[in-house]
Amino acid sequence: MGVKQRSQSLSSRKNELSSTFYQLDVLNGRSPINTSTIEAFSKNVLLTKPQGLKAKLPEIFQLNIGKLCNQSCAHCHVDAGPDKKAELMSIENLQLCLDIIKAHDHFHTVDITGGAPEMHPDFRWFVQEVHALGKQVINRCNLTIIMANPKYADLPAFFAKHQVHIISSLPYFSKNRTDNQRGDGVFEDSISALKLLNQAGYGQAHSGLKLDLVFNPSGAFLPGSQLELEQEFKRQLKRKFDIDFNNLFAITNLPISRFLEYLLESGNYEAYMEKLLEAYNPATLDGLMCLNTLSVSWEGYLYDCDFNQMLDLKVSIPKHRHISTFDAAALDQRAIVVDQHCYGCTAGAGSSCGGEVV
Repeated sequence: MGVKQRSQSLSSRKNELSSTFYQLDVLNGRSPINTSTIEAFSKNVLLTKPQGLKAKLPEIFQLNIGKLCNQSCAHCHVDAGPDKKAELMSIENLQLCLDIIKAHDHFHTVDITGGAPEMHPDFRWFVQEVHALGKQVINRCNLTIIMANPKYADLPAFFAKHQVHIISSLPYFSKNRTDNQRGDGVFEDSISALKLLNQAGYGQAHSGLKLDLVFNPSGAFLPGSQLELEQEFKRQLKRKFDIDFNNLFAITNLPISRFLEYLLESGNYEAYMEKLLEAYNPATLDGLMCLNTLSVSWEGYLYDCDFNQMLDLKVSIPKHRHISTFDAAALDQRAIVVDQHCYGCTAGAGSSCGGEVV
């Protein structure tokens, strides 16, 4: 089944929020939009971390291989979509990434994201090369790509052959909530894809093939208990569709890109930011993904996390902000770049690409 697009990208609509500078102006109360400014995130960090947040030697190499996607979801923080055909990493930069991963043993995991990373013409080559290095490969798959075109039908077998850890977003275990967030037909295609992944061994006991799901709320509220959500998802998906998976990650929607647009258009922006501020939990700071992850854009620039990447907040080392000037020693213990969106990762039990952090 084809997927009817939920929304177009901000850039294709020439929306002001397609500018990262404008997004940061909104978040910091500097835009013409009538938004109140909440307390600076950096100020709260200094109360418990007088030296600020400091990165460790990175262990996870997270690569946004491009913004091309077969979907255009309402809350996409990447602003990905079918119109992003030019925003794909070059083969030269992919090779540079491979050289870096090969040269540095501290990178034990390579986390590939997008867009739909599988749509990149060199995706399979890159996965094969990384797997051959003995690294763990994570692929963030939107599920519907498996059903989008016959040329992707063998992806479950390809993933299994290279022992790729699959992490996939599934907004809910019902059609209405899923399709409202991700587009008409997404739920049915996602269920079909999950069944194919199960048939390939994913999510099955003793197979060693990990299939994790991601839940993020469909509106301006925080996710519930990750453990309780996981138990309910497992029960419902097994009962209704005989689907198995390993873990569920609950992720807070960060106020950037198309979710920021939704907050502003629905009149929920100020209330949501206040909610994040009230839920700020300093105990989450030691578990944030930015401490041990290096995020690389399709253009080869370096960021502390995927969310900073989408706001173009590059790492704090000016001489080493691109893979062409990569220096692991210089990046170790660097100051993490923070801004108001970071309240999303530190609210409640915390939020990261791997779900709750405390």
